[in-house]
Amino acid sequence: MAFTIAIDGPAAAGKGTVGRQLAAHFGYAHLDTGLLYRATGRRMLDGAGAVEAALNLKPEDLKAPDLRTPEVGQAASRVAALPEVRQALIDFQRAFAARSGGAVLDGRDIGTVICPEADVKLYVTASDEVRAARRLAELSSTGHDVTYESVLADLRQRDARDSARAAAPLKPADDALLLDTSKLTIEEAVRRAIELTEARMKK
Repeated sequence: MAFTIAIDGPAAAGKGTVGRQLAAHFGYAHLDTGLLYRATGRRMLDGAGAVEAALNLKPEDLKAPDLRTPEVGQAASRVAALPEVRQALIDFQRAFAARSGGAVLDGRDIGTVICPEADVKLYVTASDEVRAARRLAELSSTGHDVTYESVLADLRQRDARDSARAAAPLKPADDALLLDTSKLTIEEAVRRAIELTEARMKK
């Protein structure tokens, strides 16, 4: 039986962490759809056309070691604004969501465009300052020489682009449940996501 959980939200809000642990808790498959766009952006930086890169994406592309860099993040945001790229990746995401046994997908347009009929929709967010601090810690731990100010500016630039794009802008679905992780630990955020999901399941 298919059961789909859609998780959306801005970068570094915690949706990936929540998505992975939510999937593990319920025994569902998990897809970080942002990796599809990061991998496409990475291939574009390597010289491929954006649409060509999306159409020819391979599973191994999602395992490239540098997909979390700020440069690739900005490239991902640029290619995600292209309707042709989004269309090229929609079928893959919808097929994943429809798999038997349940699926959790996290991204920026899962509840609004990819899976508008998802059984549960969560919108995970956090303040700009908290998200920048989290992303700085993540990048610093992997050897990137970045400042808090540059990371904050990068996140705000991505937010503005993702929210303003004509194709599938970043916004919560009308029936999404809001989860603000600004003041929550990872454990608290995951526990709250499980509670929200179980409450919807009972309905």
